[in-house]
Amino acid sequence: MNEIQEIRLKAEQAAGFLREKGFDGPAVGLILGSGLDALAEKLDVQASVPFSEIPHFPVSTVEHHSGHVLYGSHAGQNLMLMKGRVHYYEGYSMQEVAFPVQVMKSLGAGTLIVTSAVGGLNPLYKDADLVGVVDHINLMGDNPLIGPNDDQLGPRFPDMSEPYDRGLVELAVGAALRHRITLYKGIFVGVAGPNLETRAEYRFLRMIGADIVGMSLVPENLAAVHAGMKVLALCVVTDMCLPDALKVADVQRIIETSARAEPRLNVIIGDVLARLGGPA
Repeated sequence: MNEIQEIRLKAEQAAGFLREKGFDGPAVGLILGSGLDALAEKLDVQASVPFSEIPHFPVSTVEHHSGHVLYGSHAGQNLMLMKGRVHYYEGYSMQEVAFPVQVMKSLGAGTLIVTSAVGGLNPLYKDADLVGVVDHINLMGDNPLIGPNDDQLGPRFPDMSEPYDRGLVELAVGAALRHRITLYKGIFVGVAGPNLETRAEYRFLRMIGADIVGMSLVPENLAAVHAGMKVLALCVVTDMCLPDALKVADVQRIIETSARAEPRLNVIIGDVLARLGGPA
């Protein structure tokens, strides 16, 4: 058994553990980013398990990531919801960062919705704006698909012409219009972190076409696309990264900005969930 096959076996073991706890065939996996876990309060929760109790599951070490997996229903969909996530910069391998997505797939989820707090590179944005990701640039220096391929999970060379499902993006845009919420469409660039970028790096990231920057999302997307899942990523701009008007990052202010934007974000997610498989 090679390393990749071993990861699939571990994902199946974790999924089996969660099934015994009541996680019965979620249609949608949800990963909530920094300061963005209030959506869990809307869930009709049927089961809740800490990351630390799930076999082989990575445990978050970052403040504001509570580290619980919930199972329940919201807006007519059965969900596996992660309050928090793990990051590459915590010292986990890319395969470990992507592991929860493989567990979701093993449980039957065909759709992944991811939220993230991000820095704004596009000067048209401002704090607390919402951005639906339409494409990404991977500058994290690694990829969870490196190594022997598990053909039972996905193809050796997964196509990335549509990493974020256009239909899901349009559902989100439609939801924003219905509720009179501004939702930009933008390109995400993933960096390893944990340090924030220098002024020169922000200029470079904007120059290569990025609208927002963050330290997550990309590994989860790659694992999901490889496994045949449809992905929607919705981000909150928590601080502006304009090199000629750069302010010192304040974690507390970032969390407060997330909280200010979160009600609008959750309205869009609820609307999208209600319309999955239905008319836009």
